[in-house]
Formats: sequence, structure tokens, C-alpha cells
Amino acid sequence: MTRKEIGVIGGVGPAATVEFLRRVVDMTDSATDQGHADLVVLQHSSIPDRTAYVLDASRENPGPVLAADARRLEAMGVTAIVIPCNTARVFIAEIEAAVHTPVVDIVQRGAEAASMLSTPGARVGVLATDGTLASGTYAHALKDLGHDIVVPRHDLQARVTELIYDEVKAGREPTRDKLDDAIRFLREQGAEVVILGCTELSVAAVAWDLDSNVVDALDALAESTIELAGCSVRTRR
Repeated sequence: MTRKEIGVIGGVGPAATVEFLRRVVDMTDSATDQGHADLVVLQHSSIPDRTAYVLDASRENPGPVLAADARRLEAMGVTAIVIPCNTARVFIAEIEAAVHTPVVDIVQRGAEAASMLSTPGARVGVLATDGTLASGTYAHALKDLGHDIVVPRHDLQARVTELIYDEVKAGREPTRDKLDDAIRFLREQGAEVVILGCTELSVAAVAWDLDSNVVDALDALAESTIELAGCSVRTRR
């Protein structure tokens, strides 16, 4: 495959982008520097909070900022754009309208990865920000693949939000039981597979041994990025 340069709109959040880049490297099958993906990374941490705007449209709209970043990357000659943030999927139509360059859909990739591990018609649990859940992006993607979505009850979702915002985004040690309790609830509600649909949850779970029926959308995005860059994905053991 011809080598291509991929643009990354990062900083949403900063730690999640760094983790994404680490996974792109770790998931690439190469024994040399030259076999790894060529990336142009904008670590644009000052992009307005996506969930804040989804839940309250009077807040600053990140859509025009994301679209402007996509134009910057396109001007640099990238052949595809990725955004390691699930909630940013809400703004993908606005971003796509601003450029001719394809924009990779992290939610679609995450939903497809979960569907591949599920039996047809099985329920799929989603752990994500309030903004992602309110937007319905995962619900629509999973429905198109033949699955119903299961989400945490209110008190457990509040604890997931604390894990995302008060711990990972705040640079504090993440609390595993907040994630474990939410996963347990989703399983009790019939979820066959659970998606980590927030990149801060991906950061939190790095040191935790989660079972094979937990799918990380960030992994799916990293794999797509490697393939689009014309590199080889390492076979998972």
C-alpha cells in the first residue's frame, strides 16, 4: 500500500491524544522507524469542551474550531483526519463540510468492533460522556448494526463522569471501581459486549486488566489510522 500522511486533531483531551499515539506505535507491525505511520498532530487542547456544548447550546461551540483545525490539516496535505475523542463525533458533519479530506468516524469504528465480538442482535453496553450518550451517536451506529444500546443508570453514569472529568482530565489517579461497577450493571442488563466510548476511559483502563468482552473505541481508531497510513497492524495475541 502507498504510504499516506494522516492528520490528527488532538488535545481532546490531551492525555487521550498521547495515549492514542502510543497505541498507534504499539499496534504497528514494524521493526524500523520507517515502518510506522506518518502523522501530523495538532494538540489543540483549548478546543471548547464537547459535552458542555451538547448539553447546553449556550456554551462555546467547538464545531467551528474542529472544522478550522481540519482545514489546517488539509492544507498540510494529509489524506485522512482522525479525532481521538468520541464526543467530537457529534460535529463530524460540520467538519466534513469544511474539507474534502475524509474524516474517520471513531464511533462507527467502535460500534463495528463491538458488533464483530457480539452475536447477532445482542445488546451492547456503552460507557461514555453525558454528551456522547445524549447525542445518540452510539445508539444510532449500533442500531444500524442490529444491536440495542445499554447505558448505566443515573448514579453509575454520574460516577463514570467523575472518572472522566474529576480524575483523568484533572490529572488524578483514576478509581477502578467506578468503571467496574458500571460494567457490571451493563452486563446485568444483558450487554454481551461493553464499549469504552470515551478516550479518557481508555487512558484510565491502560493499567487495568479488563476482560476480552470490553472493546475500546480508541483501539479501533488506532487500527484504522495505521491502515490508512499504509502501514501494517500487529496481529493481536
